[in-house]
Amino acid sequence: MIASREDSSNILRSVGRLTPHTVPDESIDEGIYVRRHLRVGWWSFLLFATLGLGLESLQGFKVRAYVDVSNETRRLMWTLAHAHGALLGLVNVLVALSIRVLPEVGVAHRRLTSTALLAATVLIPGGFFLGGIAFYGGDPGLGVLILPIGAALLLVAVFLLARDAGSMTRGGATRPARDARSPRRVR
Repeated sequence: MIASREDSSNILRSVGRLTPHTVPDESIDEGIYVRRHLRVGWWSFLLFATLGLGLESLQGFKVRAYVDVSNETRRLMWTLAHAHGALLGLVNVLVALSIRVLPEVGVAHRRLTSTALLAATVLIPGGFFLGGIAFYGGDPGLGVLILPIGAALLLVAVFLLARDAGSMTRGGATRPARDARSPRRVR
């Protein structure tokens, strides 16, 4: 007897809490990704908005470790960490809402897209922040070396989402590919 996809999903759900790392990709409900990206997105936004408030306090109280000209690299790196972290938090929320509204978007590579976006959410602001902790003669510290990895992962996630979103029609179905040999009619 062959079980349908819905039956498999219901059986797996009844066994325990599903995570994308414990079950095959095809049996994962999009709700897991929606909850994950909403949770990570809002918590990231809170964390990095709080970091921004802390940076404003350091600026307001004229803390020398932050405002001195010799610490310009630290100020820049930490400001970039705050800005990128808050923005990536909102991107996670946007991805979660996109999955909820159009569940077909990114379904083929949802695990890869999700993992890449979550890693980028940690690596990009983390690289900026670590680069500002210890710096050398105006150059960021070695922590900034994780930044290109995060940036590449972000580009992978955005590419996969953009490609799948571009193949959607208004009704949510995927647009059929045109035959390359048939000419396009002009009205």
